[in-house]
Amino acid sequence: MLKKQIRVLGIDDSPFNKFEEKKVLVVAALFRGGEFLDGVMSTYVKIDGPDSTSKLIKMINKCKFKPQLHAILLDGIAFGGFNIIDIEELCQETNIPVIVVIRNYPDFDKIGRALIKIKQEEKIELLKKAGEVHSFNKIFFQAKGCPLDKAREILKVTTTHAYIPEPLRVAHLIGAGIVYGESRGRA
Repeated sequence: MLKKQIRVLGIDDSPFNKFEEKKVLVVAALFRGGEFLDGVMSTYVKIDGPDSTSKLIKMINKCKFKPQLHAILLDGIAFGGFNIIDIEELCQETNIPVIVVIRNYPDFDKIGRALIKIKQEEKIELLKKAGEVHSFNKIFFQAKGCPLDKAREILKVTTTHAYIPEPLRVAHLIGAGIVYGESRGRA
């Protein structure tokens, strides 16, 4: 049984216009369980680029909160369009379990076709490497670095006000608030 106050990091990208911008703001919200925001971090990644994994590793490994972290929660496996995160590498290089939270079951064939169309088919391997998609309540997830039962327990502890874990919901709200001047859209 996990303590309700475990520290987790929820990470989400901010809204962006891929036709006008080259980078997207990525926001990380550090939470105790699903109740208390303890810190915020940020970085930028290239839209449709290859740098999300390295940027997240650098941000997490240099942060003062790292020794307290029990899990990294990602809102999807890609930031800034198709800047796909290697969740296995992220887990190994930070030594922290990674859970990818997905709102709707992914259409991997459609994603693969899109990657081929933009000449980034090598990223299809990162999608396969992320592993099987599992369900939890009304969402889906992938996990690296922890057993499925522990991943589900982390999701349960951090999901307090919606179907999405609170650290991800708040990271989303912060990112939208910075980009638009106020939060909007579904968090």
